[in-house]
Amino acid sequence: MKRTPGTQSPVHHGRPRTSARRQALFVGLMLVAVTSASVASADDGPGPLGVTAVTTVTPQSARIGALFDAEDARSLAGNHFCTASVVHSPHGDLILSAGHCLSDSTDLVFAPGYRDGRAPYGLWKVQRRFLPTGWTKEQDEDSDLGFAVVTPLGGKSIEDVVGANRFVAGAATGATSVTVTGYPDSREQPISCTNRPTAHSSTQQRIDCPEFTSGTSGSPWINRDHAVVGVLGGHEMGGSTPDTSYSVAFATTAAALYKDAAAEP
Repeated sequence: MKRTPGTQSPVHHGRPRTSARRQALFVGLMLVAVTSASVASADDGPGPLGVTAVTTVTPQSARIGALFDAEDARSLAGNHFCTASVVHSPHGDLILSAGHCLSDSTDLVFAPGYRDGRAPYGLWKVQRRFLPTGWTKEQDEDSDLGFAVVTPLGGKSIEDVVGANRFVAGAATGATSVTVTGYPDSREQPISCTNRPTAHSSTQQRIDCPEFTSGTSGSPWINRDHAVVGVLGGHEMGGSTPDTSYSVAFATTAAALYKDAAAEP
């Protein structure tokens, strides 16, 4: 199942769901949130592994946000279609998401820390996108990641406002637990889950975390050192079930793509 909804953008964003399934997802997530005190952020330790709950508001969670078509900027609620996060760069203007979230030609805006129809840190216009040729030419699942440069807002870079996590390529899969945070299209708050990823293949990694449904494509996989070592996408554009998610294993292609994007003035 593609982790992007089917009605928000011209890109093929997956299958729409019935209202009954939306209600079931909402109830299920609320029960998890009540029974689990919190899911630890990447800097708080691993927490309860494999448990999904509403993301705690922290300075770190503000670095993660939702993507919208620019035409929906005046009415955000219910219109986000993917997740992205701020990664450190010399110019402080870089976000990371799945390649299939950024390959559309539609104008996009990014809302870091988005919740309940509000963008507390502003809306940042996507100015330029960087995608691997493997994705743009063949939609190769091993190339399903992308970076985007966002324009300054109020004279400040996005990293000046919310900070950033480091982008790391070449980390050993499963060396540490990671926290995955994303925005299901049926919710107006992000969810998080911490677990230890495993290798799906030499080029793909997987993680078992429940309820990561449509809209969570582009969710960062963040370790305890505030390093992004994965992004939800890749195999089957994120996975065929909501309980197991995938990411490209960041290697030389990802490192080269980051270098190009980070050098953009």
